[in-house]
Amino acid sequence: MKHKGKATSFDIAHYAGVSQSTVSRALRNSPLVNEETRRKVHEVAAKLNYKVDKNASNLRTQQSSTLALLLFEDPTTDESQINPFFLSMLGSITRACSKEGYDLLVSFQSSSQDWRADYEDSHRADGIILLGYGDYLDYQSRLQQLLEQDTKFVCWGAKVDGRPDLTVSCDNYGGGQLAAQHLIDQKRTDCAFIGDASHHSPEFFARYKGFKDTFQAQGIQLNERKIANAISTEDSGYHATKSLIANNIHFNALFAASDLIAIGAIRALQEAGIVVPNDVRVVGFDNIPAASYVSPALTTVQQNTTLAGQMLVSNLLSLIRGETVESTLLPPNLIIRST
Repeated sequence: MKHKGKATSFDIAHYAGVSQSTVSRALRNSPLVNEETRRKVHEVAAKLNYKVDKNASNLRTQQSSTLALLLFEDPTTDESQINPFFLSMLGSITRACSKEGYDLLVSFQSSSQDWRADYEDSHRADGIILLGYGDYLDYQSRLQQLLEQDTKFVCWGAKVDGRPDLTVSCDNYGGGQLAAQHLIDQKRTDCAFIGDASHHSPEFFARYKGFKDTFQAQGIQLNERKIANAISTEDSGYHATKSLIANNIHFNALFAASDLIAIGAIRALQEAGIVVPNDVRVVGFDNIPAASYVSPALTTVQQNTTLAGQMLVSNLLSLIRGETVESTLLPPNLIIRST
């Protein structure tokens, strides 16, 4: 197949024996075009070395072919650092966008009060992915505003009131159960919990509740004096654990709501001469890369960030196309290491 000059969609239509509008639909993988025709159009396009002019296409469809990822985290003293768990999520979301022919716009959002105006109305993005461990009660009103504005968005983690279909989440309650059962099997039932066991952090609270309920099912009550509040940083986990030690509160196991908290907790225990895991066993949550490199290596509950990124992008694109989606709950997995 020989062709002089730059190929156009009309050239593809000629060689494929279809209309130009069919070529446009086929190159967008529209369900209106049958599989055989779609494959034929793609084959001809490849032979002609045809490249889609995204700018022209976007002008016709009034779409940007870009998704916005809004990150919000608990405040830290070093703003150059990002929670490693979210870096893993960012990588999987970026790859999933690329496979769908979309670009990804990443932004830290703490001050804006109208996310739809910032992204959809300005045509900077066709939809929004929300990702973060910040205080849920602080941004709950903005989620409600997005719903009222009919914004296309999906959320990682916490459920959106009245719209569970907009959430992709790990089974945090089930993850807490896995952590508890592991410690029960190790005969370590005098447990501390480090994290935010409140509605300000629904994911951490679900992990705590799954943990607590599993112990209660075995007739074991957790001591509320052994709960220390912490946000998802090493420093917070370190100081929360030091406060328990300073108050002469003893325990033989510790469940941290995130790996960063667990890593800080291990440091505090070691500084106090408490040997991990001989004196205290520690379980984290997330399975960030550093979990396998700390000493001793951290036992943790793994969240499937690859599948999570794929589902967030897939569900958002379905919403943009006007299709219905369902709430997605991903199963956790216990990774047993040295702690």
